[in-house]
Parts: sequence; structure tokens; C-alpha cells
Amino acid sequence: MAAGKPFDLIIRNATIQTASESFVADIAVAGGRITTVGEVSGPAREILEARGLVAVPGGVDAHTHFDMPYPGGATADDFESGTRAALCGGTTTIIDFATQARGRSLLTTLEQWRSKAAGRALADYAFHMAVTDLSASASREMGRLVHEGVTSFKLYMAYPGTLMSDDGAILRALQRSNEIGALVSLHCENGSAIAELVRQARAAGQTTARFHPLTRPPALEAEAVRRAVALAETAGAPVYIVHLSSAPGLDEVRRGRARGLPILAETCPQYLYLDAREYERPGPAAAQFVISPPLRSREHCEALWQGLAAGEFQAVATDHCSFPMRSRPGQPGKDRGAKDFSRIPNGAPGVETRLPLMWEAVQKGRISAARCVELTATGPAKVFGLYPRKGHLGPGADADIVLIDPKHRTTIAATELHHAVDYTPFTGITVHGAIREVFLRGKRMVSEGRVLGRPGDGLYLARSQRQFCL
Repeated sequence: MAAGKPFDLIIRNATIQTASESFVADIAVAGGRITTVGEVSGPAREILEARGLVAVPGGVDAHTHFDMPYPGGATADDFESGTRAALCGGTTTIIDFATQARGRSLLTTLEQWRSKAAGRALADYAFHMAVTDLSASASREMGRLVHEGVTSFKLYMAYPGTLMSDDGAILRALQRSNEIGALVSLHCENGSAIAELVRQARAAGQTTARFHPLTRPPALEAEAVRRAVALAETAGAPVYIVHLSSAPGLDEVRRGRARGLPILAETCPQYLYLDAREYERPGPAAAQFVISPPLRSREHCEALWQGLAAGEFQAVATDHCSFPMRSRPGQPGKDRGAKDFSRIPNGAPGVETRLPLMWEAVQKGRISAARCVELTATGPAKVFGLYPRKGHLGPGADADIVLIDPKHRTTIAATELHHAVDYTPFTGITVHGAIREVFLRGKRMVSEGRVLGRPGDGLYLARSQRQFCL
């Protein structure tokens, strides 16, 4: 700082928690960036005493679906409500999926999604490109997108007839990603086999929500992961497995890595905290848990927790994809599948509860505090080309700072959350640790549960090429 020029903000005596260490220090902020972490002297426009609070980097949620088109409308949360909820949950950056309609230009798709977010987002945002039609022209556009800061591409091995790509297209995408320094992520479920199981269940009159997980068994996730690893090995490219939900799926990741392959993976809080017993709920209540991959039996949850603690995942994301329980104009609801589980829109909210649930895992001894920061902020920032600007508490980083009160207990309830649907799959779970203050590039966005930020405060982030390491 120039002599006599005040800092914009000094946070004093916080317990700094990074992905590698914990210590008590001050944080000084100027011009939206962190200038100092240590002992700070000098004037400041604002000084915040944070003794007893834990400071962590603003969270990076690398898997959201805001304002995503769906037959009959779109998801309930757009970039305004979704990023508001994200901030309240300590997430200051989201990476959403711009999803190509078949036959559409990837560049046009990006512009469409940027227009959805511009002027509405409260948190900073970036995009993956979800590719559904890898034509020759789309392949060429992948290189242009990298120059626009979109450096990751998603393909689906599920949802035949709409989103699913065949193995040839996936192989071509992996080969192309190697040429341009990008990263391919894959939704790993065997879509064709699942479609046949769904057909058989409907023919047998098995139409309630409890048949959803039975038609998407763990073996079909594991088979798809195995195939994804084989395709990545053939292409000589890394691959990122999204929302891994099962023990055998994780085993396939391990087998690939044992052969020296760069296989990256994320999981989500729903696969850690919830299990398939939720589908036994009576009436429409079970529909809120219809997500894909589905919830698994408890032994799979335990296997994923062990994998998290052992460093086998690079990120915990949310796959936030919210639909109301009852259909509304322009927003298809879970009630669509009252007589046929296969018609229930797949997805659930989660962007606001991710960090509190993972901090609760720290309090329960499931993972270390450093691992929590790695999974919710530093890891995804590194994998997806945002580090050290994001996911980092250090000089030069954006001043995205979250202060947690580790002594405060909160029981999760939909009425206290900020997303655009009236339920949360995590109702009734008590977490130890409340989000007290949230800063985005040095601006206080949330304070004591009050949202101070405004639509348009969030900025588009052009990402660099892949930076990951195993």
C-alpha cells in the first residue's frame, strides 16, 4: 500500500484455514484483492474483529444447473436466486453448464448462457460447455471456446435421445481436449441399459419413486466409469468424473489411477449424507430425492467418506438442479411423475448447504478442516483454471473470504434457505458452524444471514487451461 493510503478492509485475529495449514492472523484487502495475510498495521476504511471465527476461501461449486431448459420450462433457480443461495452458503464462485441444443453452435450456446447470467448473478461465475452434438464444426469451436475462457467440456453417457453421446463422440472430445489443453468431464451411467430397465419397470407396473434407484444400479455407474477410463486412456487424455455416487464407481477410478492415468473425480453431499431409504417415503415425498445418479445404500456412502478422507476426490460439488414439488408456469415440478417415476424431473437443490454440511464433517471427524477447504474451494479452483485467483487466501487472490462461527448450531430447514423451491433434501440435519460473513472481491455480500449484495455484483470469469495434478 502507498504510504498513508488506507486499506479497504482489515479482518483481525481470524483463524485462517487453508488447504494446508491453520493459524491466527489478520487479512488486509485493497482493490478487491488480498494484500496481506499476517500482522497488519495501518488505517483501513473498515476493520472487522474476527477473534473466534474461522476464515476460509470463498467456496467454488464446480457443478450447478441454473436456468437450465427442461421440457415445459426450466429449472426453478436462475442465476439470481441460485447465486444468492450460493453466497448465503459461503460459495462465491459457481461453474455452471452451458448446454448445447442438438445442432446448435457452441459459441451461440455460450452467448445464450452469458446473457442468462449477466446482470443477474450475485456471485462470480464461469461455464463448462455441455456438448450434445459433437459435429465437425462443434469440434472446431471447442478451440475458440478455450480462448473465451471456457476450458472444460461435459458429455453425458446417460439420457439417450436427448443428452447422451456415444463412445465415438466421447473419444473424439477427449482427443480434441488434448489438442487444446481442455478437460472433459463425464456423467457416467450406462444410458442404454438404464432405458431398458426403466421400460421393463413400467411394463411391470413398477412406477413409484422407489423404483428409480433400482433402474439405475451401481453396476451401471461402475461400467460407465470403466468405459470412461478406457476411452481416456485410448485418447491419452485426463478425464473428470462428475457426481460419483457408488463404491464400485470409485473402485474403477482407483484402478485407472493405479495404471498411472490422470482420472479426477467429484462427489456431492447428497451421496454422503443421504441414502436409498429416502425412496421409501410415502406419497410424493420420495420424489424430492429423484436425482441421477440416485441415492445409494448406506455402504456406498461410507465408501465415499473414506475416499474423501484419503484424498481420492478433487472436489465436492452440488449438482444443484432444482425443480418445485408442484409444477408452476414455466417450471416443471416433481408432481409430473406422480404416476410414473420416469417422468419426475431429476435434480435437487444444494448450493446453499454444501459448505455447512462439509464443515459438519470436520466437526464429526470425517475429514480434516484442511481437506474441507481443499474439496470445497482450492481443489475445484485448481482443476478448473481459477487458482490462485479463487480458492486461495493469500496475497494477490481475490478477496473472497468466508467467516464461519464454529460454535453456532443450525438445523437445516427449507424456510431458512434462499433457493427458489420450498424443500431441501437435507431437512433436519444439524450442522455445527454458521456462515457469519461472506465477502466477494472485498465487498460484504452476506452478513449475519442478511443478503447485502445485488444482482450484477457477480462477474464472468474466463478460466485458464487445465492446472490439475494428482
